[in-house]
Amino acid sequence: MNVLVVGSGGREHAFVDVLSKSRDIESLHAAPGNAGMADLATCHAVPVNDLAGLVALAQRLAVGLVVVGPEVPLVAGLVDKLEAVGIPALGPNKAAAQLEGSKAFMKDLCRRARIPTAGHRAFNDASEALAWCGNIEDWPCVIKADGLAAGKGVIIAQNEQEACDAVRAIMLDEQFGKAGERLLIEEFLKGEELSVIALVDGETVAVLEPSRDHKRAFDGDKGPNTGGMGAYSPTSLLTPRIYEQIEERVLIPTVHALAKQGKPFRGLLYAGLMLTGEGPMVLEFNVRGGDPEMEILLPRLKTDALQLFLATATGTLDQIEEIEWTSDACCGVVLTDGDYPLSTTPGAPITGIEQAEALPGVRVYHSGTKREVDGKLVTAGGRVLCVTALGSDLADAQRRVYEAVERIHFRGARFRRDIGTREIQRSASPPAPAAG
Repeated sequence: MNVLVVGSGGREHAFVDVLSKSRDIESLHAAPGNAGMADLATCHAVPVNDLAGLVALAQRLAVGLVVVGPEVPLVAGLVDKLEAVGIPALGPNKAAAQLEGSKAFMKDLCRRARIPTAGHRAFNDASEALAWCGNIEDWPCVIKADGLAAGKGVIIAQNEQEACDAVRAIMLDEQFGKAGERLLIEEFLKGEELSVIALVDGETVAVLEPSRDHKRAFDGDKGPNTGGMGAYSPTSLLTPRIYEQIEERVLIPTVHALAKQGKPFRGLLYAGLMLTGEGPMVLEFNVRGGDPEMEILLPRLKTDALQLFLATATGTLDQIEEIEWTSDACCGVVLTDGDYPLSTTPGAPITGIEQAEALPGVRVYHSGTKREVDGKLVTAGGRVLCVTALGSDLADAQRRVYEAVERIHFRGARFRRDIGTREIQRSASPPAPAAG
């Protein structure tokens, strides 16, 4: 089968990497792809927002499956256009993709389906939002741009001044463009964050291994929110009881609620959750695989990825008996341009990737790179690389990944040094003594 992966980041590189291992792949393509994907697939210079161009490319290549990585083409309706010409795609149609395309839509769906999430108010007018900031009594609060903001449209405000500054930045200064035409002011939830991603074929829900992302830019979960600075899998946070709660209270009700609205969901459903004293509560939904979560999940996947993705796209996921995983842990560290998530300075030469990948269990995924005419690999984005390592346990995987990271160099390179540390410390702590 010929397969096309849409996107140019680390998540898409991970898709290409795992699909390249399938015996049923005849030819593998990426659009637009990146320098890392070019080693495994044929890259085509079609941008992700050129829906007509992507459909024409898929037809010309006679692909049997399109794997859509980023959210922008999903929200714009790429899957609808592919299905109209008979090409299966891993990803929801435009109607179901509203779950990520509008946070207000997501909140309304949660309210109607009684899916636990933080209290909120939505605002279309900046003056009304500013006035509401004066009514808030419990700090901090969370200010969110309603639309797509590349994972950056969330600001945690510690007081009224910071909340008002956030409202002005989003709605008046248009820091996130049209995504900020409407915003939400949310209750701040306290607890442990957890990412759960499931494959959904419209009816069947297959939950993937749990993972944990690190959103804040700096060590100790400090600094601004980013698209993700690293992740690890599995995590001890997902006990059998919490797993059951997430499946029964969050994932299944969400899929049923969308189907009831005539918006059946097919693809990867990402639930960003906070584990609170009252149980898991939804922070956000994404309608695609997380980045960098997919970079640390897919190296652990033993089931044939093509069979799994095709079954999801064609509504036959119930025919896959069980998704198999390695017993290894995986830790991933994102290397960024020094000023990310603010300004970036592209064009810095990158060295050391081959030396890093020479280490056992290490894989380096390209997120923001490009190959110059002379063949030199240079930076081309805020998140540049995601370095991952498999290990016998998380401590072993963490040791390996940071050994690999130290071998890679480019001007302004920055990374967090504590990815997975809290999980390792939690696992090393002795259990609390029984009461009585």
